[in-house]
Amino acid sequence: MSSTIKKLAAGVALTVTSFAALAQGTPLKEIKLDYAYYAPASLLIKKNGWLEEAFKAQGTTVKWVFSRGSNNSLEFLNSGASNFALTSSVSSFISRTNGQPVKAIYNYGWAEGSGFLVLPNSPVKTVADLKGKKIAVTKGTDPYFYLLRSLDANNLNPTDVEIVHLQHPEGKVALEQGRVDAWVGIDPHLSAAQLAGARTVYKNADYALGAFLNTSESFLKEHPEAVKTVIKTYERARKWIIDNPKDIAALVAEETKLPVEVATRQIARVDFSRPVPGAFNITSIKPVVPLLIEAGTLRKTSDTDSALNSLIDSAIAAAVLAGN
Repeated sequence: MSSTIKKLAAGVALTVTSFAALAQGTPLKEIKLDYAYYAPASLLIKKNGWLEEAFKAQGTTVKWVFSRGSNNSLEFLNSGASNFALTSSVSSFISRTNGQPVKAIYNYGWAEGSGFLVLPNSPVKTVADLKGKKIAVTKGTDPYFYLLRSLDANNLNPTDVEIVHLQHPEGKVALEQGRVDAWVGIDPHLSAAQLAGARTVYKNADYALGAFLNTSESFLKEHPEAVKTVIKTYERARKWIIDNPKDIAALVAEETKLPVEVATRQIARVDFSRPVPGAFNITSIKPVVPLLIEAGTLRKTSDTDSALNSLIDSAIAAAVLAGN
């Protein structure tokens, strides 16, 4: 190699190194997160401007996008519209199994997924009574997975009922208008329907699932300090919610325009004591996997074990909880 070529090569290497160092030292101009009615911590953080406060010194602006469900949240994350996604643990697992580089980094809640609701005068008394009838649900969310498990537990297949895929609020309206025979929904809409008189025909506390704060593999790798800041803020919110149940209920009621009784019921359903995701999340997801394959949500050839084993990265959450 001539001396000229060597000099050019050295110059290119130096330039690449310089750009890499510059990129690592340059703070984010913008960080994008979703917020959702089903995630009270996100409402609290957004309302109080805690992330704006946390990122102010770096000159990073915070952009919020509203999510209507796990499927919506993951669409934002995978399209780049957000850097973080609030989802059901099973939704995160499905996304990763289908090739999306989703990483679960924090468990912001733990709760029973849903329940089967019917109108007060409905002749339906059990899940078995719904054979051949219409059930509204949002595909790719906790209630959908709850539906699959509940049908299976009651000796029914998804093909034994007519599943009507609607977003959570529209499912509630469809039930109220009598366009479907049952609805499997999520809070706060679930609590609102129950307080309005809708009757629950099936619930199973064993179907509890985690609720994940997710990011992408690339964002986690490239911006670990930003991820840590977000988790610290969610941890601040978790502690505040535990200490102020009436205040968080009032805030959720204000944001959703629903009665405070609805928000109080929603908050009471959630266990906020397990913020670091781990083996308990994987254990809760596993029973749903064969049902997802049977329903066609996942391919039979999917490497579900690999997806499960690589879904969670709890290192930063564990460090935050340890005070590091």
